[in-house]
Amino acid sequence: MRITASAISLNVEDVSASAAFMKRHFGFTEDMSADGFVSLSRKDAGFNLIFLRTGLESLKPESLKHRKAEGILVAFVVDDIDAEYRRLQDEGVRILTPIETEPWGERFFQVADDNGVILQLVQWMSPPPEGVVG
Repeated sequence: MRITASAISLNVEDVSASAAFMKRHFGFTEDMSADGFVSLSRKDAGFNLIFLRTGLESLKPESLKHRKAEGILVAFVVDDIDAEYRRLQDEGVRILTPIETEPWGERFFQVADDNGVILQLVQWMSPPPEGVVG
């Protein structure tokens, strides 16, 4: 198999709110959109981030139509976790988890958008275990 692109697709109630949050605070750009759908990208992210309105008729399978983006965590590894923490605080972003450092070297914090999508920013203080991203 050859993978040519990757995407994360999340069901949210307010597609516009999640898209605006990601564009404003995380530098994503809008590639395409339609009623109840938006696809965002960042060259350095390695994937497109797609938001679909909960209950969207075209969403298949049927069982996904009414599920929200619950229990999902989108993680980004960054170079300067402290600077990103201050920047997002200054921008008024809701911080869910203040900066913590795990014994295995992962320093992180978590924020959420208006739909409750959780984003985790990570900086590795020591090399991560092989195969671990964030």
